[in-house]
Amino acid sequence: MTDTTVIRNIAWLVAWDGTSHVYLRDADLAFENGAVTFVGKGYQGPVTTEGDGRNRMVMPGLIDIHTHAQSETLRKGITDETHSPGFWHSSLYEHLPVFEPTDVEGNAACLSVSLGELLLSGVTTMVDLSGPFDGWLDALAGSGIRAVAAPFFRDARWFTRDGHKLDYDWNLEGGRKGFEKAQRVIDLAQQHPSGRLSGMVSPSQVDTCSEELLRDTHAYATERNLPWTIHAAQSVTEFLEMQRRHGKTPMEWLADIGVLDERSIIAHCIFFDHHPWLHWTSHKDLDRMRDSGATVAHCPTVFTRRGITLRTLGGYIRHGINVGLGTDTYPHNMLDEMRTAAVAARVIGESVADLTYAEVFHAATIAGAKALRRDDLGRLSVGARADFVCVDLKHPAMMPVREPMRSLLVVAGERAVRDVYVDGDRVVADGKLLTMDLQAELERLEEAQKRMMKTVPQRDWNGRTVDQMAPMMLETVESVN
Repeated sequence: MTDTTVIRNIAWLVAWDGTSHVYLRDADLAFENGAVTFVGKGYQGPVTTEGDGRNRMVMPGLIDIHTHAQSETLRKGITDETHSPGFWHSSLYEHLPVFEPTDVEGNAACLSVSLGELLLSGVTTMVDLSGPFDGWLDALAGSGIRAVAAPFFRDARWFTRDGHKLDYDWNLEGGRKGFEKAQRVIDLAQQHPSGRLSGMVSPSQVDTCSEELLRDTHAYATERNLPWTIHAAQSVTEFLEMQRRHGKTPMEWLADIGVLDERSIIAHCIFFDHHPWLHWTSHKDLDRMRDSGATVAHCPTVFTRRGITLRTLGGYIRHGINVGLGTDTYPHNMLDEMRTAAVAARVIGESVADLTYAEVFHAATIAGAKALRRDDLGRLSVGARADFVCVDLKHPAMMPVREPMRSLLVVAGERAVRDVYVDGDRVVADGKLLTMDLQAELERLEEAQKRMMKTVPQRDWNGRTVDQMAPMMLETVESVN
């Protein structure tokens, strides 16, 4: 016998009409076997379980197309405002290789905390770009989230000996072995008994992968009908390096070698040739991106911390580029990321008209689903997966209720998220995670951070301590008397 759940009299239901998200007032939502079966008024079908939606807004679950869930949460309180003047203040080259988990226990703690943060902020589907470890897939599935495993690999690693010159340690054999391992992990994800895992092909960065590796991985993704993702146009250093090697912008090179198409998700696409920091002579990268059909994975928080922004999010969307959103770094809070995306676009675009919150919501739902090649996610319509979020309209930050979605994004954020469902299963209830002990995972993360900090001088090019690389905001004193 099939169990059918219906939530009745939903005050504000964010439904998909086939073209756009719309509000339905005092509506019902029914689902069974993990799929939506009714969206509208006056549901009259069979009912096994019934809920009351009178004080709720129900919206589709958010889609996060770019996270590094196994490492970023460990850096909280460390990389918030680090400086790297030799690399245009990107944190990629001096800081991230140093501030990494030192053991699998640290990776696992980071992952659990990240997954908890995502679910509590209304994310029901996420992409995890991480190094595979034993237990990774089971941890993703155990959280209850819908996850895309994107095990990364590359031909070269970055390093610097002086804080301003970037060197590459190339190992083509290692890159090939990493790709082979990634294929095995992707197969396991696709076969996972949870039914909520899938895979993505993820060579790491445009400047750390050979042309041969990129061509072969993209061909594999095409053969298996998988999404393919890479980091590109994420720093001035990378842009100039690709110009030095090939006489081309990163996006021009990707297009020329045939890996820029509708299955490609490119993070972070900031330093296109129109970006004012580059003072470049051509302005063709936006056209290349639009014409290819590829998706931008936009993750504003990690870059705005360093004074770096897309120029501009609204401009990319108006140019016809599909743009999805990712959290990338801590906190893995999608509602906070959406607000940051809107504010950054308006500030750098010098106009409130650069971007609407409706466009931001579209990026976090429909555009993300398109990037993942899924037409059953990011929307509430008959046949879509029952991935949705219930928002408390009586939360003080949501009142008075005049425009609930905008109030959620501008004011309330994750504080008003009450329940989260994935495949029809409730994974957050009354604002609490049902699938893990988040406090215990945070304690485990804190211990992992302590272990990591002890090793920093051995990994930094100049032997600096954590306090030297990331000074405390305030001085610690014994007494003020």
